[in-house]
Amino acid sequence: MRALILASTSPRRRALLASLGVNFSLLAVPVDETVPPGPPETVVEALALRKARAAAGRVAEGYVIGADTIVMHKGRVLGKPESAAAAGEMLWSLQGDVHTVFTGVAVVAVPEGTTAVGWEQTRVSFAPLGREEIKAYVATGEPMDKAGAYAAQGLGAVFIRRIEGCYFNVVGLPLFLLGELLKIFGFNLLLDAGRGARGKDEGLRMKGWNR
Repeated sequence: MRALILASTSPRRRALLASLGVNFSLLAVPVDETVPPGPPETVVEALALRKARAAAGRVAEGYVIGADTIVMHKGRVLGKPESAAAAGEMLWSLQGDVHTVFTGVAVVAVPEGTTAVGWEQTRVSFAPLGREEIKAYVATGEPMDKAGAYAAQGLGAVFIRRIEGCYFNVVGLPLFLLGELLKIFGFNLLLDAGRGARGKDEGLRMKGWNR
């Protein structure tokens, strides 16, 4: 049975995959995360595949999983804020409006090098927010490593009026999509994945890349 390898340092993605109770390892290597031109679905697929391929080059066998998430609002890509001021500006632009979260997921089968790639989108409706609320949230530090400057699974949940689509996509790893991509290789997360391990460190892990 081939191993699952998550090419990510994101604690949120790690927690989502671990929630399924499957055995997997962590292996993330540095990649260029410059956003390429193109529609959001193409962007997230390209970045997810870039991450998966970078990690796949360091393993002998397995299914390597990469993912990338971006937030789109009025035609603008919102990545991770570079400062507290930038986080506040992002949240002010999102408040009282609807934005879309896109996540690309890529699986690379090693040693064959064959790939399966897909994307998911979710519409998120924010409640109107006051400046003091935004300032208090930014002060918690939670927005600083999140695309769009909020965490749906954290304190940011109090801003969300409605989610249309996959919740796990907003957190950073759409689990249904991942399962469907793995099935392309004949691997079933329910039937074929070992149970018990929660993501062992393996290889190089870097900080601060992923949503």
